[in-house]
Parts: sequence; structure tokens; C-alpha cells
Amino acid sequence: MSTPAKRGLIGAIKAGQAYLGWDDVTYRSVLSRLCNGKTSSTKCTLDELQAVREYMHDKGFPRYSAKHGRRPKVAKTRESILAKIHALLADAKRPWNYAEKMCDHMFHVKYIEWLTTEQLTKLMQALSIDASRRKKRERNNESGTGNRAAAVSSDTNC
Repeated sequence: MSTPAKRGLIGAIKAGQAYLGWDDVTYRSVLSRLCNGKTSSTKCTLDELQAVREYMHDKGFPRYSAKHGRRPKVAKTRESILAKIHALLADAKRPWNYAEKMCDHMFHVKYIEWLTTEQLTKLMQALSIDASRRKKRERNNESGTGNRAAAVSSDTNC
């Protein structure tokens, strides 16, 4: 019988298999070694699946990071806006908590789930503006034109 917990563990194990780059033979040999000879994850018990997951963590599969927070649940009509917000946050390597703080600062609303479609759009636009400013700043730092005083002083040495 497959329970939601078991399906979740199997999904995590499959993600670990892909992350670690294990082929099917390696995966099944690890299952066989850790799960009393069973070569299919659907035949394993919850305890055996947890042991396999822990083994994968020991081999380098990262644990779920709680520092990025949870993705808010919004209506289907706002899902595309939320996907864009998620992409902007991921690009900036910022957690969901950052967007929630912006939400509180901009609209005095504590949770993203409580925003209207218009407010959610404005939050997305603010994150987009932040991303363009950040990219512009990075371009200036890379090209060396960010510090004009240094460029002027180097001309006087000639």
C-alpha cells in the first residue's frame, strides 16, 4: 500500500538518484544492500526508505534547506505572477521571507497569500526593478566604469 509519506520518500530518493548521477544498476544495488535484498523502492518499508535517503545525504545529496522558506499558496489566477516572483527571488538568491517583508513594507499586509492580484503584480514589478538595478550595478563593476574617480586619477599620471 502506498501512503503519501511513502510516495514523498520515493520522490526524494528518485531526486537523490538524479542528483548523485546514479544509473539504474547502482541505484538498485544500493536498495538491495540497504533494504534487505529488495530492488524496488515500492517494495521497501518507510524505515528502509528513510535509511536510503539518509545514505544519499551522506553521499552528498543536499538536505532540503529551510532558509528559503515555503512557497505561498495562491489562487490559480495568480499562479503565473507568483511563478515570476519565484524566478526573480531565485535569480537574486533571496528567500521567500524577503518577498514577505517587501509585502509588509509596501502594503502593510503580512502574508503574500493575502495580497490582491493588483498588489501581487506591484510586488513582482518591484522585484523586477530591483533585478534590473542589480544587473546594471554588476555591469558597471565588471566594465570598470563604476569608479570614475579612479579613471581620472590614472590619466594624470601620464
